[in-house]
Amino acid sequence: MLELLSQDFVIRAGVAGIGVACAAGPLGCLIVWRRMSYFGDAMAHSALLGIALGLWLGLDLIGSVAAVGIALAAFLAVLMRQRLVAPDTLLGIFSHGALASGLIVLGFLGTVRIDLHGWLFGDILAVADSELWWIWGGAVAVVVCLLALWRVLLAATVNSELARAEGMPVSLAEGAFMLMMALTVAAAIKVVGVVLTTALLIIPAAAARQWARTPESMALSAALIGALSVLIGVGSSLQWDSPAGPSIVVSCVVIFLSAFTGRLLLRRA
Repeated sequence: MLELLSQDFVIRAGVAGIGVACAAGPLGCLIVWRRMSYFGDAMAHSALLGIALGLWLGLDLIGSVAAVGIALAAFLAVLMRQRLVAPDTLLGIFSHGALASGLIVLGFLGTVRIDLHGWLFGDILAVADSELWWIWGGAVAVVVCLLALWRVLLAATVNSELARAEGMPVSLAEGAFMLMMALTVAAAIKVVGVVLTTALLIIPAAAARQWARTPESMALSAALIGALSVLIGVGSSLQWDSPAGPSIVVSCVVIFLSAFTGRLLLRRA
């Protein structure tokens, strides 16, 4: 087992997963605070449309996923400002619309062979060196943007109108938040796939919320929990020959249940 863990493909998997967790943890906290889990679904489902268009046009798949995610995020931002339809309704419509559109485009590409299972549920053990640059480049960009806009994003989460009244660049921060989500999802699909990406955003944040006392400690804890889940999931996958992506998500769930149960027992003690 120790010899297997030292293999290059296992090390690449761990490095890729930790990079995604560093970005997904803090973003997941913002999603949990804003109760926007549907937004994560919309971004994740748009990834399949990005994959389909990338195959059709012969583009780099991660790049096309990021481009489609950014376009959808910008479109949703414009529509949500109109306030004609409830945000969760809009997100539900475009989440499933993007997923269905991607499947239709893939259906027309009958001559193109694709590992659809790998894109739907992740293939972290097959991460290439070039993809590590994509993942860590996106993760560093997201973390830097979060550090720069953290105060504005927190204020807008509590009360966006008050934040605007105080002269904070709320619109800029909201646009950057959606852009960061698109980049993170583009990186995360290689780790846990289109179907399970939202889980990597939400579950570590929900676990961190059980014990964290400040927003900053929750964001840091969520990143650490995500990274730990990746390492446990990859190790479990190698040990028991289980799918790596689902193993990572199950690890997240186990950590959440442990944190939740511990908090519940402490409260009753």
